[in-house]
Amino acid sequence: MNTPNKLTILRIILVPFLVAALLLDFIPHRLLVAEVIFCAASLTDYFDGRLARKNGQITAFGKFADPLADKILVISAFLCFVQLGYIGCVPIIIVLFREFAVTSIRLVAASGGKVVAANMWGKAKTVSQIAAVIITLLLEYLLSVLPLGTAGAAAVDITVQVVTWISVVLTVVSGAIYIKDNAAFIK
Repeated sequence: MNTPNKLTILRIILVPFLVAALLLDFIPHRLLVAEVIFCAASLTDYFDGRLARKNGQITAFGKFADPLADKILVISAFLCFVQLGYIGCVPIIIVLFREFAVTSIRLVAASGGKVVAANMWGKAKTVSQIAAVIITLLLEYLLSVLPLGTAGAAAVDITVQVVTWISVVLTVVSGAIYIKDNAAFIK
């Protein structure tokens, strides 16, 4: 197994630690711990792709597992945000619908011997989702340690909703483009 694929697997392994940091109240500065774990996991996404391209180590496993690892990481964070009351369930339902649709197309393509890699829009979607999680964690952490008052809490809530919905819009756009570009597998 090459280094890029090991980094992809590491990203998946970090997810339970992220979830624990987010949901276990007894961890001091748990949101900051979650931020560090999430950022470390996100960096594995950057480095696995970069190393795979640089060293000619692009594999069928990597083309399939890398976007799957991204989905597991981001959706886990978003689901924890729903549990914590930071965001509602509607954006997550939309994201899940898109991810199931795209993954289904990938599986159908794979059954026919074709691996469909992520396109530019899928990468933009992933970056926007990662940014939304990082911004949410940072703002919610600041809200938990600084006396921001009611106005500060409202500003944090509005910002979290805006960055979440921006990522949802990019998720829908990238999904629609992916489905259009791979319509042959649906037929």
